[in-house]
Amino acid sequence: MSTDNRFFYEPSKGHGLPHNPLNAIIGPRPIGWISSRNRQGQRNLAPYSFFNCFNYDPPIIGFASTAWKDSVANIDETGEFVWNLTTRRLAEQMNLTSAPLPRGTDEFEFAGLTPVAGNIVAADRVAESPVNFECKLTQCIQLTDANGDKIDTWLVLGEVVAVHIEKHLLSAEGVYQTALAEPVLRAGGPSAYYGISDEQRFDLHRPTL
Repeated sequence: MSTDNRFFYEPSKGHGLPHNPLNAIIGPRPIGWISSRNRQGQRNLAPYSFFNCFNYDPPIIGFASTAWKDSVANIDETGEFVWNLTTRRLAEQMNLTSAPLPRGTDEFEFAGLTPVAGNIVAADRVAESPVNFECKLTQCIQLTDANGDKIDTWLVLGEVVAVHIEKHLLSAEGVYQTALAEPVLRAGGPSAYYGISDEQRFDLHRPTL
């Protein structure tokens, strides 16, 4: 439906478009490439495009999973996970880890990635990723709709208890160089991703009164 020059729809009634525009509008989004282990020690690695950072001190990051998937089950069991930065060089391997493999399959092995034990948590880091956050579970929340009815989506929040950064990503002054890592960001549609570059950077300083 359109009103004047605006396309309008109510999500509960459908959008009538070839693809849901929500993901494209709220994007590009950082990717939650989450590694975990279950109680038996089996590894899991999966990407989640609903991911972000939610607190500075203590640092808390989180991702949302539609349905109770292996990552959520593992983290609920063990209370630990690792976030791994997805870069352009690792994009294809990250995509491989989204394959619907049988439970218990090792996505590290499937995608040709190297697991490295965390310093604090038992979950493994992706050695090829230049940045890793070791995390302890703080909350696992089942989301509800506006009526208070529970939906099959789970928000997993974790405190970052250890950080690994490849030194070449830090300037001489110790400032992390975001674009230098070539992070990959998820956009809309079934296949769209974006990168960032220093050419697209601009700076704004918060106003002071």
